[in-house]
Amino acid sequence: MFPILFLMFVLIPIIEITVLIQVGTVIGTWPTVAIVVLTAWLGAKFVRQQGLTTLRNLQEKSARGEIPSNEIITGFLLLLSGVFLVTPGFVTDAFGLSLLIPSVRNGFIKKVQSHIHLQAAAQSGFHSAHFQQGNTYEHEPFDQQPFDQAPQQPRQHLGDTIEGEYERKE
Repeated sequence: MFPILFLMFVLIPIIEITVLIQVGTVIGTWPTVAIVVLTAWLGAKFVRQQGLTTLRNLQEKSARGEIPSNEIITGFLLLLSGVFLVTPGFVTDAFGLSLLIPSVRNGFIKKVQSHIHLQAAAQSGFHSAHFQQGNTYEHEPFDQQPFDQAPQQPRQHLGDTIEGEYERKE
């Protein structure tokens, strides 16, 4: 975590200041400031536009009962793009503008999703090579018996309904 924070708060500003000084000496101070302000304004406009489209897609997918994973990652990348574009400088503007390009953003989305799937698989101990569909237990998985004993006779299922009473306490 420290290297990331170091990069964000020390290295990136040094790079930005260096590039701003070099561009300012070539085209002048005021044109440099104008370009930085213009990229921030255009970036905010495009981030807002694409963000509203992403929000609409997220709501539509949620209404259909689908998991809006692409839209969630897209929203995060658009937020990151907005932060890059509002930060003064040419290097962060280049990163921010690149995240506004749908094909670049889709590449990041695929990368993030594969990383999330790998992390989830590693944390759950799940390995796709050992996956079997259906109930592979010889007994119900939540039977109250020690693991070192042989399984008891399987219980018969009477249906999916669980009956009971409840009392609301406020």
